[in-house]
Amino acid sequence: MSDSKESLLNTINDPSDLRRLNIEELPYVCDELRDFIIEQVANNPGHLGASLGVVELTVALHFSYNTPNDLLIWDVGHQAYGHKILTGRKDQFHTNRKYNGISGFPKPSESEYDSFGVGHSSTSISAALGMAVAAKQKKENRKIVAVIGDGAMTGGMAFEGLNNAAVNNSDVLIVLNDNNMAIDPIVGGVSNYLLNISKSKSYNRLKKDVWNALGRIYKVGRKTRRLVQKTEGAIKAAILKESNLFESLGIRYFGPVDGHDVVYLSKVLNDLKDIPGPKLLHIITKKGKGFKQAEINQTAFHAPGKFDKNTGEILDCECALNKPPKFQDVFGNTIVELAGKNEKIVGVTPAMPTGSSLNIMMEKMPDRAFDVGIAEQHAVTFSAGMAKQGLVPFCNIYSTFMQRSYDQVIHDVAIQNLNVVFCLDRGGLVGADGATHHGVFDIAYMRNIPNMTVAAPMDEIELRNLMYTAQQKNMGPFSIRYPRGCGCKVDWRKDFEPTEVGTGRTLTEGNDLAFLTIGTTGINASRAVKSLQKEGYNIAHYDMRFVKPFDEKLLHEVFKKIKKIITVEDGVIQGGFGSAVLEFMSENKYEAEIVRLGVPDRFIEHGTTDELQRECGFDQKGIYKAAIDLLSS
Repeated sequence: MSDSKESLLNTINDPSDLRRLNIEELPYVCDELRDFIIEQVANNPGHLGASLGVVELTVALHFSYNTPNDLLIWDVGHQAYGHKILTGRKDQFHTNRKYNGISGFPKPSESEYDSFGVGHSSTSISAALGMAVAAKQKKENRKIVAVIGDGAMTGGMAFEGLNNAAVNNSDVLIVLNDNNMAIDPIVGGVSNYLLNISKSKSYNRLKKDVWNALGRIYKVGRKTRRLVQKTEGAIKAAILKESNLFESLGIRYFGPVDGHDVVYLSKVLNDLKDIPGPKLLHIITKKGKGFKQAEINQTAFHAPGKFDKNTGEILDCECALNKPPKFQDVFGNTIVELAGKNEKIVGVTPAMPTGSSLNIMMEKMPDRAFDVGIAEQHAVTFSAGMAKQGLVPFCNIYSTFMQRSYDQVIHDVAIQNLNVVFCLDRGGLVGADGATHHGVFDIAYMRNIPNMTVAAPMDEIELRNLMYTAQQKNMGPFSIRYPRGCGCKVDWRKDFEPTEVGTGRTLTEGNDLAFLTIGTTGINASRAVKSLQKEGYNIAHYDMRFVKPFDEKLLHEVFKKIKKIITVEDGVIQGGFGSAVLEFMSENKYEAEIVRLGVPDRFIEHGTTDELQRECGFDQKGIYKAAIDLLSS
């Protein structure tokens, strides 16, 4: 790349600098921006493929719109790396997703250009409509653009927003970034529908003629405008041999447009600014565009870890040969084993087959494993329907995304006491994805639901045995949460053993102080116990395994003999595991000094898991310090 091209990105400190360039210079900006993202993410892991796919769109949007007065809402947020770089954060981008660095997602407290906080998907249309209504009521002259992509259109909330858009007649532009991918390939009718539009040769031949007509509509009278609008709709419907989904909802549809032609895309966006009301621009992009390996292996390069920018070789494997397997892989292999023994078992995931490792079952038992798209609410009720007819669904959803289907868990599963096994992956602090993705609320929000069993394994063997237990007859709703990443170095491929529901286990005996732990926090506590024992303290440690039902027999024994107790959980303290212990103590009129360790009552930002556990005080050193302080009191 020449020095003249290299100089362009360095001259852009905010979008106003970009808008000073000639439109013919935009392709060079895109080349530099794409190279910069590849260079940065190769050394500092993050989301690669999605941001590479929207480089041209990002440049075109900031060139055509007067940001930050005009508002851009990114959905899903991991598309926004280029946006961050163009909006004054280029020099900070090396801190992306690092502790005390910039966020990997749009964050309004970080920049005025991040108009709405986004981590979960399918929220942009609703937020854009709300902002458009607010702008109208406040008589503000601003444009609102929602960029929805990477599979987010499969989410039910997106359709709720579309349904409401025409009613409000809000002046919003919805840019549908169609790359036919989420993390894995998109599934379902919406994907097939968009594919039919984009591949319709007859439609694309006449597209430009219709577009040219549209460019003149708003320079003529109202009657002529209505006539052309009707003609346009008729042409689209006839060519596609079906009514247009978006047009039928009252949303003007334009496209499909090549999302990698930045000059043409900029002109289209500029034209659309003059067209009032709700409208949708359908652009076709390639996830990973401009980096060959990311284009070929789009799932792996969604978030590849460290990689060689020249060869594309992925260098940073979280679970290398000398490390234990990821909990998700233990789940993936275990459900296949269980399904081989129990023909009623099925697997369900909302667009996360690779992330949850349900793809193992999908490959071996394709007729018994279902990817339902980014649709957590549907995933839960779909599972409930199967359970009502005697199947045993293992519904695997990340803890943070399970929050989106809370009503369905209560209304469709728990009230009917159905045996749906909720496998909550990424339970606890997840690291670099930050506040939007930490799975820290599930213990608190699951333990208050009647009929629900709430469990958390300390290691991989317990995970397997809890899964085996959960599919036994008459178990009812059963929640098993486990963390992101690797576990202990244990020989987990053992024969299944049932776990008695509501029982904990004693790891060490002692009288000076007791640790009550849930899940993998027991690993940090066990290490702290060893340090305390070396100093002569007599420490008890109990792996409770179940938050609901509690092992009341074990708790009675603990409270009768030990008066200093520390609870440890990788979840919110308020309403969580420690709160349940306090409730037990109060209800049974015991007296003891109790310290609760876990996630405090604030949103925890991003960093490594070790850094965040240290910040929250339940890493090994934090647990040790809490014990010393309590023993000294």
